[in-house]
Amino acid sequence: MNNLICICGPTASGKTGLSVALAKKLGAEVVSCDSMQLYRGMDVGTAKPDAAEMEGVPHHLLDVAEPGEDFSVGRYVKLADAAIAEIHSRGKTAIVCGGTGLYMDNLIKGECFAAPSRPAQREYVEHIVEEKGIEFLYDMLKDADPETAEKLHLSDRKRIVRAMEVFLITGMPLSYHNRQSKLKPPKYAPVWIGLNFRDRNKLYARVDQRVDEMLDRGLEAEVRRLLDRGIDPRTTAMQAIGYKEMAAALRGECTVKQAADQIKQASRRYAKRQLTWFRRNEAIHWLYVDECADLTASALKLLARQETRK
Repeated sequence: MNNLICICGPTASGKTGLSVALAKKLGAEVVSCDSMQLYRGMDVGTAKPDAAEMEGVPHHLLDVAEPGEDFSVGRYVKLADAAIAEIHSRGKTAIVCGGTGLYMDNLIKGECFAAPSRPAQREYVEHIVEEKGIEFLYDMLKDADPETAEKLHLSDRKRIVRAMEVFLITGMPLSYHNRQSKLKPPKYAPVWIGLNFRDRNKLYARVDQRVDEMLDRGLEAEVRRLLDRGIDPRTTAMQAIGYKEMAAALRGECTVKQAADQIKQASRRYAKRQLTWFRRNEAIHWLYVDECADLTASALKLLARQETRK
C-alpha cells in the first residue's frame, strides 16, 4: 500500500472532498497542508473542513496556531513530520492535502532549515530596522549574503530580516544553507495527485461560488470577531485573501459587495499562481475534475497502478 499520498491543486478544486473520500476507502488520515487553516478561529475564510465534511476521518494540523503568531515553513514541516510518523506507526496511510506548495514541497524534500529563530538575534535585527530602516539592513545583507539579497525585493521585509538573522546565528549565509538542503535526497516518496480543470472558466466559477458561500456562512462576522479580539490586521494571518479585504470593508474603506468582488479576483489569481507552482512538479499525476465522472474512482485506479509498479 502507498503509505503517503499528496493531493494538491488550486483553491476550490475539490481537494478536501477527494482526500476524505480516499481516506475512508483506504483507512487513511489527512494531514492538512494549508498555511491558513492552521490558525484557530479562521474557519469560514479558509474553507476549513468542519466535522460534517471530515466524515469521521482524523485530520491533523488544523487549529495549531493563534492568528497573531508568525508561522514558518520550518515549523510546519516539524509538525507534519511528527503527524506522519504517528500515522505510520499505527500502520495507516497519510494523505497530505492542501494548496500551499511551499509547505508541501519542503515537507516532501525534507529540507533542513538554516536555524530556528532566536529572540536575541531577532530583536537585534528588528532594532536595526526600527533605528536605521530596512534599506540599511538590506545593505548589510548584500554584504553578508549577496546571493540571497539579489533574490529579495526591498519591500520583502520579513525575508530580509530572516536572512540576516540566519547569518548572525550560524555565521553562514542563507544561500549556503539552501544549497546544502538541495543536495539531500527527498525524505518521502509519495504518490502525487493533482486536481485541475481543462476549462479554466469552470475552476474560476467554482472559486466565485465558494466566495459567495463564505459570505453566506458568515465571513464578515468571522473577521469582525478576530478584529474585536485585538488581532492586528497587519499580521500574516489577517493578510490572507478574504480577511484583508473584509477588514477593509469593516473599516469603511469599501462596501462588503466591493470586498467580495476583490476576494473573488484575488482568489482567481491565487488559483493561477498555485497551478504555476505545482506544474513544475513532474511527479504529479493530474486528474481533470471536469472530465472525471467519478473523481474518487479515478484516483483509486491511479493509486492501484502506482502500487503495481513498485
